[in-house]
Amino acid sequence: MPKKVDHEARRQEISEALWRIASTRGLDGASLRDVAAEAGISLGRLQHYFRTRDEMLLFALRHINRLAADRIRARIEALAGGPAGGPAREPTPREVLRACLSGMLPLDDKSRTGLLVGAAYFARAVHDKTLRAEAENGIPQLRAFFAGQLRLAAERGELPPERATEDEAMLLISTADGLATYVLLGVHDPETALRLLDLQLANLFGADRV
Repeated sequence: MPKKVDHEARRQEISEALWRIASTRGLDGASLRDVAAEAGISLGRLQHYFRTRDEMLLFALRHINRLAADRIRARIEALAGGPAGGPAREPTPREVLRACLSGMLPLDDKSRTGLLVGAAYFARAVHDKTLRAEAENGIPQLRAFFAGQLRLAAERGELPPERATEDEAMLLISTADGLATYVLLGVHDPETALRLLDLQLANLFGADRV
């Protein structure tokens, strides 16, 4: 059991070396040798954990996505704690959706690095069926979760029932993805992206509903 834990920890350390490269110069030219040097290990040692660059990239993407999901979960739990540590409450569907969607934007160094890794991964996944399966499996799950929140909002009278659909959920995901890309490219700053995200939610729920 300890060997398995050490093995996983080493893979995570290699992933973090990959993220550091992504945050400073991108991933286009980052080879296994580059990542090994950044991680302070030999190429042979790295290949003990990852046989190919794609295998390393996929693990790094999944690991950084887990960390992002943890941050989003923490945001939702903070909402449930109420203002200023007050009594616990159930976050509204709109609050849950905003926490998730804002968590998909590059608002700090960690989330920016995660999205850069994701962009490199998706660019390769277009032509690689094995890598593409990650998106094919992940996006429908996210869409279903968002659609469930929209249906809950409709049941609570916070959203017109005709807008509680998977299409609306997909539009929210697409909005966040597009805004994230524009922030990475410098078209928008993070504050503008958040403002536009809130505008989209206001158009969906109504400006007077929170």
